[in-house]
Amino acid sequence: MKDRKLLMIPGPVEFTPQVLRAMGMATTSHVAPNFVEVFGQALERLRQVFLCPSGQPFVVAGSGTLAMDIAAANLVEPGDRALVVNTGYFSDRFAAVLERYGAAVTQVRAPAVGDAPSLSEVEAALRAGGGYKLMTVTHVDTSTAVKVDVRGLAALGREHGALVVVDGVCSVAGEEMRQEEWGIDLALTASQKAVGVPPGLALVMAGPRAIEAFRGRSTPVASYYSDWASWLPIMEAYLARRPSYFGTPPVNLLWALNVSLGQILEEGMEACFDRHRRLSTALKAAIRALGMEQVPVRPELGATTLTAPYYPEGVDRAVLGQIKQAGVILAGGLHPVIKGRYFRIGHMGAVTESDVLATVGAIEKGLAQAGYQFPAGAGLIAAQATFTAG
Repeated sequence: MKDRKLLMIPGPVEFTPQVLRAMGMATTSHVAPNFVEVFGQALERLRQVFLCPSGQPFVVAGSGTLAMDIAAANLVEPGDRALVVNTGYFSDRFAAVLERYGAAVTQVRAPAVGDAPSLSEVEAALRAGGGYKLMTVTHVDTSTAVKVDVRGLAALGREHGALVVVDGVCSVAGEEMRQEEWGIDLALTASQKAVGVPPGLALVMAGPRAIEAFRGRSTPVASYYSDWASWLPIMEAYLARRPSYFGTPPVNLLWALNVSLGQILEEGMEACFDRHRRLSTALKAAIRALGMEQVPVRPELGATTLTAPYYPEGVDRAVLGQIKQAGVILAGGLHPVIKGRYFRIGHMGAVTESDVLATVGAIEKGLAQAGYQFPAGAGLIAAQATFTAG
């Protein structure tokens, strides 16, 4: 009897068998010729996935929070002014990281949980600020499933002379993002989300303006581990297929990363974006058909990589245990203001239509066991109709 649950949380995600096989292969030396080739190829493939051919990729052992730390440590000097476009828990975190490195932070906050600041509000803040060195944007805040208009925000940041830094932890390789075309100076993510690799890699893509700002610093980088002065020669060496050393890379994770990036590029970035949109549309249609509200206050704010439904009346987080018994693991709420009122469904990376249907079926079973009344099969019918319509 199969005794394995489908993992549908906002990371870690389900991984392909090929990625898992790469994780389990014999560990090579980090300076072995075959690993040097794999690392160099992975860095090149990251440029294609981020859609940033002139970018400088960094792959460092750590989490998405380390990727945020790398961005702040290398771009911020004490006294620099930073604008944070705040849509939730992880926007708060970015503000805290920037402040740790001495930035004077101003935040443009969403008017309510589940909302996002308007472009006009952000533009007003940029004008009133009299000059920000950088502006951070959380493309998808994992705590609220709110997606912002990164393209529009990036244009505003560039217009006002700010470096545009995008937290793409819950978006890169899932949400449409065209780093170079949209004028994003630095984008970051982590391996365990839509990139489709087990946790452990902080991934950063720095554009030319970000590298120029780093080279123009007047003070040393305050973090020893995050300092590009140490990591940039390593990345340049591997891109040139030369072994190099600063800190030992997580060898098997790098093998797995190269496999997953190859799979993403084989699918094609446009097809990858379209697949994530299709899965999201179907799952959100199912949630609506079950009579459940979602955290994003307007449909256009809903992320394509995850869905955040409120529990229906009379149901609480205990239903997650019943859904798990039905075969699917979902995540509870994270945003402190509404933590006990909602849950989160991740649908990114190697997720398929069958996974979405299995998830909806498990949600229906859990809700029924919790005593919630709804037309049997309503969610499955809505999701399937979306898939059938193409």
